[in-house]
Amino acid sequence: MAWKVNTKMSQRYEFLQLANKEDCNFSQLCKRFNISRPTGYKWLSRYDEKDLSSLEDQSKKPHHSKYKTDIHIENLILNLRKQHASWGGRKLKRRLEDLGYENIPSATTIGNILKRNGVISAEASKKATSFIRFEHPNPNDLWQMDFKGWFNMDKSRCYPLTVLDDHSRYSIVLKACLYERTDVVQEALIEAFRKYGLPKRMTMDNGSPWAGHAQKQLTTLVAWLIRLGIKVSHSRPYHPQTQGKDERFHRTMKVELLNHNYYSDLEEVANAFIKWQHIYNTQRPHEALGMDTPISHYKVSPRNYPEVLPVIEYDSNDTVRKITNDGKLSVHGIVFTISRALVGQYIALRPTRIDGIIDVFYCHQKIKTLDLRVK
Repeated sequence: MAWKVNTKMSQRYEFLQLANKEDCNFSQLCKRFNISRPTGYKWLSRYDEKDLSSLEDQSKKPHHSKYKTDIHIENLILNLRKQHASWGGRKLKRRLEDLGYENIPSATTIGNILKRNGVISAEASKKATSFIRFEHPNPNDLWQMDFKGWFNMDKSRCYPLTVLDDHSRYSIVLKACLYERTDVVQEALIEAFRKYGLPKRMTMDNGSPWAGHAQKQLTTLVAWLIRLGIKVSHSRPYHPQTQGKDERFHRTMKVELLNHNYYSDLEEVANAFIKWQHIYNTQRPHEALGMDTPISHYKVSPRNYPEVLPVIEYDSNDTVRKITNDGKLSVHGIVFTISRALVGQYIALRPTRIDGIIDVFYCHQKIKTLDLRVK
């Protein structure tokens, strides 16, 4: 099948960046991008990272030549700044170098050029500060997921769903949604899992649709993720810093995409999201990555998405029980509420070191602890 027309340039670029990873499974990657291996090899042979026109269907002449004068350097900087109004000197310098330009002045000099031309104020240039951040050692060790706060369109609201890879800051999902519902999230995640594979763990806050408020019950969405072999964790209530990288992504998206634009409907928002996500992943230098782009630190997961849910298996020493129609379980005559999301499913009971305390597992994950000492 052919590339999707409205995203084929970004799809090709993303494919080629991932295909050039040292341990890439090329056949698997082609399958995930819905292209044949010959097509994949064709674009590998054509690709020239200094000339993005090599990704077009018809070859074109290079759109720029090496600069020769200081005026031309200034124009390059100012033109790139017009395209990315929130980028500072460090990002502009790195992006111009990634495009193949040589002898680019320092970030400080670029900042002075922007000030001299009235693009930024001296106060704004002082806000950039470097921080030391914790990150997981490998791509797909952890994905952070959240809904960004809604914004208005002409006749409805848009709820942006975001999923970010913790290690690389790569934007896995950026989807314009009309609702914060389980089916909407699940549809977006299936598309992402088919393309990028499964992560080891996902974290999210305590809101809907991924957290059950009643007695901390499992939701249908979280039960599905656990069934896929993904470990699920939730941030502590009122501690959004647990989702810090995704929250930072939301602020960046607000500044670069939402603050100065108004969208009439979901289709217009979706198209804007596609274009900006491509820039964020493949062009925008990221300070937390040493001014590298997220795609240079990301590679797809080797764990394929199973189209059929795997069979639930437990250890031979486990006490296996089935959850009743009301989501409850009776143990030694005491009735416990487990989760309505697990009706008809099998769970495992495992005694702890404390007599009368039993842990409840669903697949690989502990979901509850039962105290049999008090009726």
